Amino acid sequence: MSETSSKAGWFEHISTLLSRKPEDREQLVALLHSAYERDLIDADALAMIEGVMQVSEMQVRDVMVSRSQMDTIDINEKLEEVIPFVIETAHSRFPVTDGSKDQVIGVLLAKDLLRYYSSKEVFNIRDMLRPVVYIPESKRLNILLKDFRSNRNHIAIVVDEYGGVAGLVTIEDVLEQIVGDIEDEYDFDEDDANIVADTDGHYRVRAIAEISSFNETLGASFSDRDFDTIGGLVINEFGRLPENGESITIEDFSFTVIRADSRRLHLLKVERIKPELIDTVNS
Repeated sequence: MSETSSKAGWFEHISTLLSRKPEDREQLVALLHSAYERDLIDADALAMIEGVMQVSEMQVRDVMVSRSQMDTIDINEKLEEVIPFVIETAHSRFPVTDGSKDQVIGVLLAKDLLRYYSSKEVFNIRDMLRPVVYIPESKRLNILLKDFRSNRNHIAIVVDEYGGVAGLVTIEDVLEQIVGDIEDEYDFDEDDANIVADTDGHYRVRAIAEISSFNETLGASFSDRDFDTIGGLVINEFGRLPENGESITIEDFSFTVIRADSRRLHLLKVERIKPELIDTVNS
């Protein structure tokens, strides 16, 4: 087949596809899948188009980080306490409160803390705060995304019908509904094992990692009689679903929560504790 004939055939496929005007959402979705099956669009394009359609129907409450999972900074904390917390949680933006999560007085950008190291003057976090944007739980994600883009804002505080803080949402939370999970330095590649050794001697462990595999890799001896996964073991030791940044010592291992949401535990940082430190940690 000549190149000209090939192009003509491709345009015919497009013309045929566009001539079938969908009458409702279901027909539109079927039309998109038909285009995928004919190799007119690839799987990634199909997934993103469906994600855009889904975002138009979703509300902020569907994707927000709940109040209990929010990593916040209290304005009354000393800077020496704030900086290690910022480094540990590794967010780029933090809601700043005044005594309570219901009293969010501003947003601190992690990069603004660089001024603490470069400035010879007294550093005041309050002077670094950006304005807070409040939105209702019921706001549509497509409208929120438009607002984020027009206002050049990347984070908003979500309030409930009574005016209390219900959680927060970021532009990344919205974009992930369209393009899928946005990887960061703590993410695994799809083909990675559930247990990955970092260069600093720590391990990144998926909560779904089997206890038997954990024992074999790290030389541990945890029982898998009651729990199959390392996440189940950690949650049981906490007695609840832990939040991001929380740590617990089990036998001679320290487990720190890197990522958890309101429903499940996802990722842990694991470090073997030297025997002489175990008593100190547990005391």
